[in-house]
Amino acid sequence: MSHMSTEGKKLSTDAYKGVRDFFPEDMAIQKKIFGIWRSVVEQYGYEEYGASVLEPAELYRAKTGDEIVNEQTYTFTDRGDREVTLRPEMTPSLARMVAARKRELTYPVRWYSIPNLFRYEQPQRGRVREHWQLNVDIFGVTSCAAEIEAISIACDITRRYGLKDTDFEVRINNRKVMNYVTRDVFGLNEEAAHNISKLIDRKDKVKPEWFEAASMEILGDKTKQFLTLLNSKNFEEFTSQLPQTTEEHVGIKEIREVIAGLERLGITNARFDQTLMRGFDYYTGIVFEVYDLNPLNRRSVFGGGRYDDLLSLFGSEKVPAVGFGAGDVIARDLMETYGTLTTNDSPADVSLIVVGEQNTPYALELAQILREKNIRVVVDLSNKKVGDQIKNADKRGVPRIICIGDEEIKNGKLRMKILSTGEEIVGSEEEISRTISSVTKN
Repeated sequence: MSHMSTEGKKLSTDAYKGVRDFFPEDMAIQKKIFGIWRSVVEQYGYEEYGASVLEPAELYRAKTGDEIVNEQTYTFTDRGDREVTLRPEMTPSLARMVAARKRELTYPVRWYSIPNLFRYEQPQRGRVREHWQLNVDIFGVTSCAAEIEAISIACDITRRYGLKDTDFEVRINNRKVMNYVTRDVFGLNEEAAHNISKLIDRKDKVKPEWFEAASMEILGDKTKQFLTLLNSKNFEEFTSQLPQTTEEHVGIKEIREVIAGLERLGITNARFDQTLMRGFDYYTGIVFEVYDLNPLNRRSVFGGGRYDDLLSLFGSEKVPAVGFGAGDVIARDLMETYGTLTTNDSPADVSLIVVGEQNTPYALELAQILREKNIRVVVDLSNKKVGDQIKNADKRGVPRIICIGDEEIKNGKLRMKILSTGEEIVGSEEEISRTISSVTKN
């Protein structure tokens, strides 16, 4: 029998490498982060959807590339000889779902999800093998109003993390501009253009001399012009170095439009950044990220963009789409940095302390009466000394206790104590439950 083989060997208490256990205190933090995400996106009228973590591997091969599937995913063959991948990102699943119902949906479609995603990569700070991510997407809007809405949501969430507008910035670029630069200005073929965009994506992470040498291999004598473009300090300087043609104008016009639209909404910390590429190949227009300027983080908090072609993979005609993702690990890091991570979650509103085992049945009954009034009640079933039971309630963060002893049952008067102040309130079941309700509802 197969289960015999582990006999005599103790199992490890460690989690699988690169994933996290969520003890209640971690779960409270995750609930807080998810709560921020949900409340903000629902203010904009987005609806929640979900899908399985299992997807056919070809879904990712088609657009994110073989390299990601082969090297960075959990991909295996199931018992029916199908190649299956644990989803590394949500957008392909979303595109598949929208394509499946394309005719019945009412546009614009505004959907969000909080999936867990799996990447087989080296675990390090801020990178784990399983994380949760907010995905927010809008389908069916061709104008830049979609980008403006998406960025506005991302900024609202960042503010809810506890950052002020001076703590972060929105960086904006356009794939149309970058495609124009690589193909038309520098005359690169598809493969070289792809390689240079991957290189630009790494610019901030590598030494300048290495970047220059790598650029040289692709661009040769045009490297100097390319570096000048990438190092432009602002929009005007960047555009002044390009031949003025209509293709380049479309992308630049869109960037200007988005920045102006955001300013009208009071978002004045957006700027053009020609080095922003975003890794995925499916972006077709504006790409953006929210970037934390705090020296402790200095990293991207959100990232997204327009991907108008993705649905054509499923044999549908194009559906315009804009979306972004935000990870839970960086959200937690950020809130730790800005000191906004506190959760004041207590597991219950009141703890019933049982004095004498014979009084347990009444305590359980009282607990049910209080729960029907929407009060969260925990009954201490330890039969420990009263002092120890009170200590335990306090340690767990339960703010109030009621002692249930012979006396209380006989005279029907309950004595409730507020642990933080030592204040006592005496009253009937009805009076006590009213007192708790009036506090917990606020």
